Amino acid sequence: MSDLRRTPLFERHDRIGARFVPFAGWQLPVQFTSIVEEHRAVRSSAGVFDVSHMGRFEFASTDAHAHLQGLLSNDLDRIAAGEAQYTLLTNESGGVVDDLIAYRRSDDTYLLVVNAANCEADLARLGPGVDLTDDSAMLAVQGPGALAALEVEIEAFRWAEGQVLGVSCLIAGTGYTGERGCELICARDDVGLLWDTILERGLVPCGLGARDTLRLEVCYPLHGQDISAERDPYSAGLGWAVAPHKEFVGSPALAAVRESGPREKLVAFVMRDKGLPRAGMALIGGGVVTSGAYSPTLELGIGLAYVAAECAEPGHELVVDIRGRHRRGVIVEKPIYRPGEEY
Repeated sequence: MSDLRRTPLFERHDRIGARFVPFAGWQLPVQFTSIVEEHRAVRSSAGVFDVSHMGRFEFASTDAHAHLQGLLSNDLDRIAAGEAQYTLLTNESGGVVDDLIAYRRSDDTYLLVVNAANCEADLARLGPGVDLTDDSAMLAVQGPGALAALEVEIEAFRWAEGQVLGVSCLIAGTGYTGERGCELICARDDVGLLWDTILERGLVPCGLGARDTLRLEVCYPLHGQDISAERDPYSAGLGWAVAPHKEFVGSPALAAVRESGPREKLVAFVMRDKGLPRAGMALIGGGVVTSGAYSPTLELGIGLAYVAAECAEPGHELVVDIRGRHRRGVIVEKPIYRPGEEY
């Protein structure tokens, strides 16, 4: 792992017993205690994730707004300064190069937070004027008790600059768990103090494992598995993030898909038989699992899979080939988990 990058918090993670894995060129904690314990802490109270590996681009230019409008799928005219938007960077064929959050500062300045594995591909498509910043760190504090623990008030998909537990931060009402909370971007030199103070408040440190099971329960796609440069947003159920009235890279191809309808769809499913689905497992009769795991909330196997569009309705049964054994599952409405419901 000597060639892998490390976040500024690596030594702190190591001291409290984190188990590390390679991910997108980084050495990151997959768990501190157990994935199930960390997952349930976020669903019931609050947890904190070190997400400093995420790419952070600053785009400052007199034509920043117009330039990004011609590249990103969603409509930046729908957000004002201090607001954020989920959007897609697509290629000429309509495939998803990356999914990202755009934070609007003004017409001239944006912050883009992208997937770590896609930084180089994103930079190549975004063009000149976009700078990858490496002088900051990023934490995600998630769960029903997250904002109260931080003494912060922020609405979903809004952002502001201010003090959090004595540290200057950009505070964003975004996250990847399906729970309320925020993401905090601060100076690299300050993140150690912020992390320590958050843990002193009783929040649970969480790793990549819980982040994956949490996002899967709410059916948030993972780029490179559920979405990719070879698949279009409509097939992935992300048509809501495509503005049909504007032109951007890939919009003609996506208009054709919108007109004809996708041939396959990304569906959510739960297992009826015992067995855990995993990415890459085939479905009997056609289709493939793109994400799968044990759900600590439902206490059974869940997943996302591409199936033929005509077989994508909730209630439709599917069969997963789990290492040569055929195990039944059923398609359900997205998301699989909804905050506040009993499971």
